[in-house]
Amino acid sequence: MTYDPTGHLLLTPVDREAPSRVRRLRELGLGERPEPAFDEFAHRLAEVTRAPYSMVNFIDENRQFFAGLHTPSGTHSGSDLGAATTAAGGDVSRFMARDHGYCPHVVVRRKALVLEDVCDYPRFAGNPVVDEIGIRSYLGAPLIDRTGIALGTICVVDTEPRPWGRAGLETIKSLAAELVEQIHRREDGGL
Repeated sequence: MTYDPTGHLLLTPVDREAPSRVRRLRELGLGERPEPAFDEFAHRLAEVTRAPYSMVNFIDENRQFFAGLHTPSGTHSGSDLGAATTAAGGDVSRFMARDHGYCPHVVVRRKALVLEDVCDYPRFAGNPVVDEIGIRSYLGAPLIDRTGIALGTICVVDTEPRPWGRAGLETIKSLAAELVEQIHRREDGGL
């Protein structure tokens, strides 16, 4: 466990790969703006998993950026993700602090994470997204590209506990691999 100088448990893991990730994301032109292809992917991810929220998430040293986002209303306005992610103009922000949520754990671990009920895990139950947004379940997988860098994640969340099970784990891993291939095709000029 990592502690800050005042002795408090740090819930967000140390991310030594962040500078390399940021360079790679810039190389690929990712993580700075929403992209319709990633919104479509997030929508498909929500349909396949029957989850109300889904994201294609790229992570730098300080924040997370949802290049692809799906909400229950199918729009990116209103309070679909709660006050913590709502921008001043009333639109759902595509940015979230790096210490919010579970995707930073997935990126650092470089493995998928299944939390059927985040409250069952003391390490994750204290995350700000639980109280501020009402997140109760999470399913995410890393996007590891051909250079070996974890660029970010794809994930789905729900405000209710969800029995994702092995099928959910296999689905999220398969879809992450599919999106990485799409990113590679794009880099190669095929998209």
